Amino acid sequence: MSGTVTEQGRKAADGAERAAHRGARSPVFRGLARAGLVAQGVIHGLVGVLALQIAFGSRGEQADQQGALQELVAQPFGSLLVWLVGCGMAALALWRLTEAIVGVTGPDGEKVGKRLGAAAGCVTCAVISFSALSFAGGERSGESSDERSRDMTARALELPGGPWWVGIVGVGVIAVGGWFVVRAVGTKHRKRLRPDMSRGARRLVDVLAVGGGTARGLVFATVGFFVIRAAARFDPDEAKGLDNALRSLTEAPAGPWILTAVALGLTLFGGFAIAMARWQRM
Repeated sequence: MSGTVTEQGRKAADGAERAAHRGARSPVFRGLARAGLVAQGVIHGLVGVLALQIAFGSRGEQADQQGALQELVAQPFGSLLVWLVGCGMAALALWRLTEAIVGVTGPDGEKVGKRLGAAAGCVTCAVISFSALSFAGGERSGESSDERSRDMTARALELPGGPWWVGIVGVGVIAVGGWFVVRAVGTKHRKRLRPDMSRGARRLVDVLAVGGGTARGLVFATVGFFVIRAAARFDPDEAKGLDNALRSLTEAPAGPWILTAVALGLTLFGGFAIAMARWQRM
């Protein structure tokens, strides 16, 4: 009986991999994935613009995904734009799932670590897509990143050994931030670029990748620091989402200048995602 179940599972896995390969070869699917990269770039670019406004003294929209959607819907044809962002992120989530199954574009793309990274990217894109589509459908009362962070931390702290688990998560978030910086500075994105790009285009993508990836890593490290502090103080209110993490940078020496640099970096990362939609091999 167990042998039959194992054989059925193997056949199902093989079928899923064949379907993923067929999808990866589809020009339509690749085009939708590129549209998803544009959507990702729009979200990050808007967060960067909102963070820049905070650096210059504004206390308006929250500088996170929810704030970016609110900013987008306020534009002409805003509801349509939010729908397009949500659908684009859904397509990108499916592409990341395909990469997790068949391997990531570039050398050593079938390594387990890269597939796990693609799977994590799939989950992230799916969450953003769900939020955007819910927002487009009229659900405008969603939690901010700060509220979600506090709620999740509060529930985690109530678990046996909760502070330790929360602290480990904080360390993990900082590690992810460091990984973003290492990848950006190491120009790992070059392995995924089309070989027929001009030298000028490659230099542009390098600037966008290094500046954007470094800023993104710094933001992750800041969020992770506050998660660790929440664990150490057993206080979920110490945990901060993207918005409050960015605002906290203004409290450091030369804080507004630091936040300005990070905000510009997040805008660069938005440009990098859009550039990859144009020049990434798929």
